Amino acid sequence: MRVLCLILICFALPLQAMTREEVTVGFSAWLEEILWPQARDAGVARQTWDRHAAGLKPDWDIPGLVLPGQTVPKRQSQAEFRAPGRYFRHVAGTASAGKPLANRHASVLRAQEKRTGVPGHILLAIWGRESGYGRVSIPHNALTVLATKGRLSTRAEYFQAEFVAALQLIETGAPTPLRSSWAGAIGQAQFTPYNVLEFGTDGDGDGLVDMNDSAGDTLASIATFLGEKGWQRGMDWGFEITPNIACTNTDVAKPIRDWVAEDSITRVSGRPFPAAEMDTEVRLLLPAGTQGPAFLVTPNFFVLKRYNVSDLYALFIGNTGDRIAYGSGDFRTAWQPVDTLLRSEVAQIQSRLIEKGFDTGGADGLPGAKTRRAIGEWQISAGLSPTCFPSRAVFDALQ
Repeated sequence: MRVLCLILICFALPLQAMTREEVTVGFSAWLEEILWPQARDAGVARQTWDRHAAGLKPDWDIPGLVLPGQTVPKRQSQAEFRAPGRYFRHVAGTASAGKPLANRHASVLRAQEKRTGVPGHILLAIWGRESGYGRVSIPHNALTVLATKGRLSTRAEYFQAEFVAALQLIETGAPTPLRSSWAGAIGQAQFTPYNVLEFGTDGDGDGLVDMNDSAGDTLASIATFLGEKGWQRGMDWGFEITPNIACTNTDVAKPIRDWVAEDSITRVSGRPFPAAEMDTEVRLLLPAGTQGPAFLVTPNFFVLKRYNVSDLYALFIGNTGDRIAYGSGDFRTAWQPVDTLLRSEVAQIQSRLIEKGFDTGGADGLPGAKTRRAIGEWQISAGLSPTCFPSRAVFDALQ
């Protein structure tokens, strides 16, 4: 009892540097004192807790762990920001592997499209991207990962809540062990436990939601997620267009017919825009500024970003889906070589632009749409040709 009291005092005191050994020794007590009350209040039975949670130990192989009291190293400042085109190296292989699955799972895909409006090829593209259609190993025990990160993370409260959600899933009959990535995302769709609770759907009719091994449940759950996030039935995700428009126009949203009439926008394929979508309000997307393809993206593109906030992720899903459904290929406009910068250097660009009065959306070292537009606006103000993308020349000129 005296040892337990000492352990509890150890993690109850103001944060002081702790060793791995101290964390490991006190881990069970921390689970009992901090997480069990949360799980109990969420309806988790003591029997479930004792069977699945009580004996957990921290997994020290998980990346990015932070010991209590430890100063967090700014590792991300030294990471390289690389060319957007690299993101699409595996898109052809993902689409090729997905085509035969469109026939194998045709009945499930039709049922989910009828139910939610989300096309089957979009569901397949996400499934392929997230877990290689269930072929990629998902080796971790979700409870171990979430408990570890709930104790040893700068986002401890988030991971603690997800740990409790994972136990709630087990309480409802989810197959165990719950398999996850090192970040705690579960199963073939890589949902957080909370999202499984909210959007998990029985797609194979067995009365359970199995994100580990059921293709039907995986596809149905992805469809439910996108449908609930606002997917609009019968609407494309976007269109590649001829890149002959000012790269600073990415804050403009207007119907396709106005882009055609006012800006002479055309599709790279030469085909007209679908007549049924001419009144759809779309935005210009230039993920590499003037150094890559250009797109008009619809509201459904931004629904894809609810799954993953990256523009490149949503483009990957859209292009993979088009390849599966229509036999499409690479984007017509090639990705041009770009300078490799450190994220700390991109953050410096953002900071200098903010000092000059341009809105970059922050200085995190990630050149999102606001940063790209801000670079272009600054270039125009400085009498330079706008590229709307970070480069060594932009970095040097802003010093």
